[in-house]
Amino acid sequence: QLQLVESGGGLVQPGGSLRLSCAASGFALRAYAIGWFRQAPGKEREGISCISSSGGSTGYADSVKGRFTISRDNAKNTVYLQMNSLKPEDTAIYYCAAGSLAACSGYMPRDVIPAWGQGTLVTVSS
Repeated sequence: QLQLVESGGGLVQPGGSLRLSCAASGFALRAYAIGWFRQAPGKEREGISCISSSGGSTGYADSVKGRFTISRDNAKNTVYLQMNSLKPEDTAIYYCAAGSLAACSGYMPRDVIPAWGQGTLVTVSS
């Protein structure tokens, strides 16, 4: 059963940084493109970044481009999201999800597998 667990969220001041982790349980992450999504209070979940199965291709939504970096360590079965220059509008619950294919479509995984975890809360506030 495909299971992804997010961690690394917390409270950070504007301009600060956090690194989120997405760990796979029960399956090998290396075969899948992985995307990061977020859901802010009162808003729909949105995709923000994707990395292909090999890590050779990445994509970012305009809202995070230049500030966030997605990476993966297939040996550790983990995908990361380095978030720098955080803004209050980045406050959200962050989720990761696998696509059923190895490639991304822009900044989204293709055919997202809806096995959503609990997410990790990021709060950007002074």
